[in-house]
Amino acid sequence: MNIREFFEKAAWTALLACMTFTVNAQHKYHPKLWYTGPADATAKDTSNGWVSDPEWLKALPLGNGYIGAMVFGDVNKERIQLSEKSLWSGSRGENDNPDASKYISEIRSLLFAGKYKEATELTNKTQICRGVGSGQGNGGDVPYGCSQTLGDLWIDFGKDAAYKNYYRALDLINGIAITKYEQNRIVYTREAFASYPEKALIIRLTASKPRSLSFTITMDRPERFTTTAAGGRLVMTGALSNGKGGAGMKYTSFAVPLLTGGSLKNAGNKLIVSNATAVTIIVTASTNYRLHYPDYINSHYRAELETITKNVLLKNYQTLRQNHIKDFSSCMLRSTLELDSNAGSNIPTNELLDRNNKTKDELALYSLYYQYGRYLLLSSSRKGSLSANLQGIWVNKIQTPWNGDYHIDINVQMNYWPAEVTNLSDCHMPLINLIESLVEPGSGTAKIQYNMHGWCVHPITNVWGYTSPGEQPTWGMHVGATAWLCQHLWEHYAFTNDTQYLQRVWPVMEEACRFYFDWLVKDPKTGKLVSGPATSPENTFIATGGTKAQMSMGPSHDQEVIFNLFTNTIKAEKVLQIKGVEDFMNRLQETVSQLARPGIGSDGRLMEWSQEFKEVDPQHRHVSHLWGLYPGNEISDYNTPDLAEAARRSLETRGDGGNGWSLAWKIDFWARLHDGDHALQLLNNLLRPTTEMGTLYDKGGGSYYNLFDACPPFQIDGNFGATAGIAEMLLQSQQGFIELLPALPHNWHTGSVTGLCARGAFVVDIKWSNGELSNVLLHARKGGSVTLRYAGQIISIQTKPGDTFYLNSKLKIVDNQKSVRCG
Repeated sequence: MNIREFFEKAAWTALLACMTFTVNAQHKYHPKLWYTGPADATAKDTSNGWVSDPEWLKALPLGNGYIGAMVFGDVNKERIQLSEKSLWSGSRGENDNPDASKYISEIRSLLFAGKYKEATELTNKTQICRGVGSGQGNGGDVPYGCSQTLGDLWIDFGKDAAYKNYYRALDLINGIAITKYEQNRIVYTREAFASYPEKALIIRLTASKPRSLSFTITMDRPERFTTTAAGGRLVMTGALSNGKGGAGMKYTSFAVPLLTGGSLKNAGNKLIVSNATAVTIIVTASTNYRLHYPDYINSHYRAELETITKNVLLKNYQTLRQNHIKDFSSCMLRSTLELDSNAGSNIPTNELLDRNNKTKDELALYSLYYQYGRYLLLSSSRKGSLSANLQGIWVNKIQTPWNGDYHIDINVQMNYWPAEVTNLSDCHMPLINLIESLVEPGSGTAKIQYNMHGWCVHPITNVWGYTSPGEQPTWGMHVGATAWLCQHLWEHYAFTNDTQYLQRVWPVMEEACRFYFDWLVKDPKTGKLVSGPATSPENTFIATGGTKAQMSMGPSHDQEVIFNLFTNTIKAEKVLQIKGVEDFMNRLQETVSQLARPGIGSDGRLMEWSQEFKEVDPQHRHVSHLWGLYPGNEISDYNTPDLAEAARRSLETRGDGGNGWSLAWKIDFWARLHDGDHALQLLNNLLRPTTEMGTLYDKGGGSYYNLFDACPPFQIDGNFGATAGIAEMLLQSQQGFIELLPALPHNWHTGSVTGLCARGAFVVDIKWSNGELSNVLLHARKGGSVTLRYAGQIISIQTKPGDTFYLNSKLKIVDNQKSVRCG
């Protein structure tokens, strides 16, 4: 070993020690949102479900996958707005339309003949659900239902005195919200966190002077509740509408204060705390819902909630806090991102957001936003809980926008784009559970709606197993949704190499393929198999004769997602070597070989439809025909350069505008095209401060005071899509190799990222300086061969489970050993 190699290896040894410390200890790395003023707890929320509330969007979010909380941090009267993710109105409905299948053949013939006006009219009449469907996104009082607020916990201090030295923050690593201020020469401190181990929200109030805490506690919601105070606890109960004129889902919530000093008194529907030195409030909640088709009922929910609450009350505050931090930080510290030492992190978050709007170069904001996205996913989607919805877990309305449901034409999928790559793979499971729960009702839809085998779902679903089309085909006839969902089943395996899991989801993928076997039909002009009638979500084109239409045969989006399902199912069978599926696999291979593929138009753009139709809105928010670029892997600079260039031209025409999730998707697109500067431009557009509260389908976007994404109104998918986009700038693995710093923006000249995950069950740490790679740590969870690529340099490595390799800027292996790295 020469002297250079000696020092290089010594440096790596020091780096390993640092990385191990970062993962396993309470490190100084604590990105946080922080502010010097409270949100106004006295401001009333509007009852309009399509308008967000500005003060609510200043509150700080907590969550454990089950319970969500928005902490206002107000001084004289605190509001903690509560959510329980399973709390929905509505009930299971019968929405499949048995008459729809009779018209499919005729609609296809009209579309193939170019009679789009007639095809559109017939589709609009026949290819719809039975009943009122989603209620046009206002389903709170119909069977479809909507996600609703649990209500509010109020802590009223009965004061109106001035205060100073105010500070509130949300620690993204520990998952703790803190409020601190001085009033009448007493320093008051509050901490709050949503504990996953305890399934409870914990609130702690202390004061610098003994016996200085006096307040009342109440709980309420806008409707359908009863609150009583008895036995030293608040109990709020009720039942929501089932959408059929009766009572539906039941819920119960407890709030139990534990006092150090002072006294506690029951008083009607409130609790009165007097002269306490410290108070811990335990909040628990549950509904009688379970994700189980067709009944969805948990008849033991109240007894289970009593047990949960009793177990929490047996522990003191320090134990609860330590258990929470151990759980939460162990997940958050799996991945870290630091850009140029995160200069600027000492600026309040709202000021940092404003400053970035001017400079477009606040590195601290980008790394903060990355961790905030991971924080929101961890808080809203834990193993055993329901999938994160359009608002994650945070709902403050009776009627939520778009019912706060699961939109499957991009939105719920985008929620989970960061799950695997940012090392939160276990957070992916609630979506996978949701997908599995749709197979049985979706099989009914395939049979009744289309007289076909397999299972299918359309662009929306809810907690009641809704799989029918929507009430309007212009958006509700998205048959590609099934294949898109199934991509998540494969991706979880691709990142984990968990064959036992793959065996579990294989039947779901197989039955989805069987539906498309029946659904696809030959195009009489090309002989290729196409999907239809189908939309390119939710875009409109001008057909022959000037007809504005949405329905066509073989839109690129459907062809791409179905191709992805078929090829992933082929790969899954090769891994599992399943016996008795020879006929199925032969048909699958034959079908995929006949599937029509996306084309390139005369203008050089990727064609959105099978013909070169003109878009009604060339800058439409949906960019569904580029699905094969991201989140798919069919289009790339390496393997399909012509298609990649066509995708680039399509993006240039679409422009850099859009609503929140549209901007986030474009970040991912440009990262896949290796244009980090353009991806950063879109990220800055998404981080534009906004106060727009109303509904905008286009020309929206931006970020609210608490960094929630503005669709607008608030919709969380943009947070997640942008987080995934930041990861895509730094690492990609969709082409069968790991590409390091594939789209690094020029302004991100120095930095480091740890814990990014690559397909094949690899974990990667990267450090760079002056815009160039410095070194890499590669950890193999399962072992196997892997290829790394950077700036034209390529190295292939054979690994064993637990191996860790250290590579320098030239991708030369400096050292390898069994690693203790737990990320």
